[in-house]
Amino acid sequence: MRVTNNMLINNMISNIGKNMSRMETYQKRLATGKKISVPSDDPIVAARALKLRTDVSQIEQYKRNVDDALSWLEITESALNNIGEILQRIRELAVQASNSTMTDDDTEKTAEEVAQLKDQLILISNSTYAGRYIFSGFKTDTKLINDDGTFAITVEDTESIIYEVGVSDSININVLGGQLFNNGGEAVTGNKAYLIDIMDQFVAALKSGDKSAISNSEGNSIIDKIDNQMNNLLAIRASVGARYNRLELTADRLDTNRLNFTKLMSENEDVDQAENIMLLKNEENIYRASLAGGSRIIQTSLVDFLR
Repeated sequence: MRVTNNMLINNMISNIGKNMSRMETYQKRLATGKKISVPSDDPIVAARALKLRTDVSQIEQYKRNVDDALSWLEITESALNNIGEILQRIRELAVQASNSTMTDDDTEKTAEEVAQLKDQLILISNSTYAGRYIFSGFKTDTKLINDDGTFAITVEDTESIIYEVGVSDSININVLGGQLFNNGGEAVTGNKAYLIDIMDQFVAALKSGDKSAISNSEGNSIIDKIDNQMNNLLAIRASVGARYNRLELTADRLDTNRLNFTKLMSENEDVDQAENIMLLKNEENIYRASLAGGSRIIQTSLVDFLR
């Protein structure tokens, strides 16, 4: 086969172009720090990168859910703590009121304090987190108890707010108003909350001077009822504490998983810059050598002498 100058020149240009293309690939990796720019660069790396990015995004969403759930439970625990303090104070007042040495003035002051504690309890029953009522079940835009102590809504036992905190892992974050304020039962619209009713019974007993209603041996006194509610509150607080601890462990696990998956994602996508620089310099030398060789291929021909 006869080799012409055009054939030599075309082959030379084609090879120089390929050398330049390889050099451009390493220059792009040097600039972006990534192994691929488009999926066609390496479909396997691209597919793995997509899966890892999805996993990292999912973990970050679960972490946001956990943070939100922890904040909700912190507000709930604070409200439960305040309710516990109110019940403890009510019990102290009930014990004092059962003492026969109390004067009428003392009884009046005690009744006034109980009324103030009742108003505070109603205020706590309508506690909110980020504009959502925490004890109202699914009806987070509606308060639980009216100013007169009656329930404003009905909270079913099944109205548990569930947060997804992992793959096939969910947790209930709310305390139902009926469990807390209605003796562990369902909150019925319009009926007075049991905790509020106990305080009203206490005030009525103070005003009527019925000390036996405050303290007796039959197990149905004001003090007995308060003790039962304190036990109910302790059980609820224990449940909230257990859920909070579980969420903290979940948060630690998610942080570890995010770190591991981010590391895998980096190993899959990121370029080893030391190796990349070495390869780039090698391609630069090849490109320069091809240019130098090309200058020798394009020699002076007979046409150059035909003037």
